[in-house]
Amino acid sequence: MQIKFCGAARQVTGSSHLITLDNGFKILLDCGMFQGSYAADIVSNSQFLFNPGEIDCVVLSHAHIDHCGRLPKLVKDGYKGPIHATHATRSLATIMLLDSAHIQEKDTEYFNKKHNHREEEEATAFRDPLYTSKDVDDAMRLFVGYSYDQWHKIHDDVRLMFTDAGHILGSASVTLEIRENGKTTMLGFTGDIGRPNRPILRDPQSMPECDYLICESTYGDRIHESQPNEMERFLRIIKKTCFEKHGKLIIPAFSVGRTQEIVYLLDQANTAHQLPPVKVFVDSPLAINATAVYGSHPECFDNDLHQYMLIDNNPFGFNNLTYIRQAEQSKALNNYKEPCIIISSSGMMNAGRVKHHLFNNVENPRNTFLIVGYCTPDTPGGKLRAGATGLKVFNQYKEVKADVEIMDSFSAHGDREEMKTFVLNQKSKLKKLFLVHGEYDTQQAWRSYLRETGFQHIEIPALGESVRLDG
Repeated sequence: MQIKFCGAARQVTGSSHLITLDNGFKILLDCGMFQGSYAADIVSNSQFLFNPGEIDCVVLSHAHIDHCGRLPKLVKDGYKGPIHATHATRSLATIMLLDSAHIQEKDTEYFNKKHNHREEEEATAFRDPLYTSKDVDDAMRLFVGYSYDQWHKIHDDVRLMFTDAGHILGSASVTLEIRENGKTTMLGFTGDIGRPNRPILRDPQSMPECDYLICESTYGDRIHESQPNEMERFLRIIKKTCFEKHGKLIIPAFSVGRTQEIVYLLDQANTAHQLPPVKVFVDSPLAINATAVYGSHPECFDNDLHQYMLIDNNPFGFNNLTYIRQAEQSKALNNYKEPCIIISSSGMMNAGRVKHHLFNNVENPRNTFLIVGYCTPDTPGGKLRAGATGLKVFNQYKEVKADVEIMDSFSAHGDREEMKTFVLNQKSKLKKLFLVHGEYDTQQAWRSYLRETGFQHIEIPALGESVRLDG
């Protein structure tokens, strides 16, 4: 068999890996969207490194857009097979992809309106959306839902099992048992590795031992902030921003996973009478929809949340919390004069309502931007993480006068030690380890660390590279 690395190769976004068996059967692991600069994304997302019509099945690790975001495009371009995923991933993918389609449609409308007054000979500059809501509907009809920890036959020679990755609701690591040429090969894909002892979700579960493993690398070069200090530091940032500076605490957060975790943490602080009296706004329709999906899949919750719900049956709601759905309500927050906390997407600040909050608030020294997750370097979030003193937002230069705080303890990605623990059971049988979903320098550091712990035969494939696997 052969693996072709079609995305998230020496970069974090666009997860996509094509497995081709010797009999020609093709399995696509993830079909993610590239996320970074707008111009680059248009090119990257509009073309595949394979023929969609030749793919036999898709196996989806989880519903983040950088893993599922091009599925409607895949179907639009000719794919007709099943999309295998966990039940919760299917539920989340519905709202994630519809939101993505809405963004594609609005971005295209804006672009074409902008070019409406150009000469007729330049009409070729007009664009169509990457996909539409109709394409999402077509893709969702192909989804097949599964439970964790059960083997499922997806081809005469292939069995599939999902194990809980503990990353977001429904996230899974993928194990493929492949029979060809009289031999059985175990091929694993970690998906995004979550973190132990995090709120809401169960801890990541070990995968079966594999002959070959495709492993993520997002935080392969660092250790996250220790968790026992998390609540203390979070409350300290709230008090400093909202009560000492009388400003706004703006938290760019991904709508799925990160927002629910932050709201749950605030809910716990409120229940324990530790949260000062401050208004909290969740300004993201997608986050509101995602929170509803979370509530419909308690099978993914950890025991601590089940126990907490005996005290508080709504862990994602409290008196001072307001969910903002309407655009007019979101705009009104720009004129809100009282100290408050605004949780808004996207997490990288390159799109969504948070970009407007960035535009209106980054030059005010009373405010704080709290970054709680990974941001690619060329996004506004990545630039703030790197200490930028100025940003271009909506084509206007903005000085960074607000405070910038970083709390990687909120990350849904395991750090170097947590990922090592996750893959340790693979060491004895593993023939080769492929590192994906990470910046290249981070992957090199992660490879060096894994070698120190006894792993051998580690490769960092380039985008478009194909590797032949022995049975």
